[in-house]
Amino acid sequence: MIEERAVILSVSQNNHNLSDSTATLEIERKTACGLCGKTRGCGNSIWGKLFAHRSTEFKAQNRINAKVGDSVIVGINERALLKSALLLYILPLVTMMTGAILMNMYLQNNAGSMIGALVGLLTGLVWVKGHTAASQYFLQQQPVILRLTTQDAEIKFS
Repeated sequence: MIEERAVILSVSQNNHNLSDSTATLEIERKTACGLCGKTRGCGNSIWGKLFAHRSTEFKAQNRINAKVGDSVIVGINERALLKSALLLYILPLVTMMTGAILMNMYLQNNAGSMIGALVGLLTGLVWVKGHTAASQYFLQQQPVILRLTTQDAEIKFS
């Protein structure tokens, strides 16, 4: 389980299951720009100021009934992350290469290879979009709130 610290921004109850809720979270940044430990002399921080690093909010299952403002530990399954990376990056590349090779064998010129690569890439991307549109895929990849951070747990339980 890959874990990260986050803060709960809002909580909404699920209609069909009152004991389970969904929380909107934001990852807590550890450094100025979120990329490294340096706060000065960093080229990325300059780009961050120019393009305004935006906060990324996401939803997670709230099985521990955490409240708004709580600092929590959020986890996602490593296999889910690996499967998503393979699906989103490797599959379109494989279909692109397959398309390029097949069109090169058929037409035997560079223009055909480029068209085949483009068609293969688009085919792979459309297949990924169709596959991820299924709700079962997203249920397996959802992050889950695992526990309150230790400092919040000590305050609430003491």
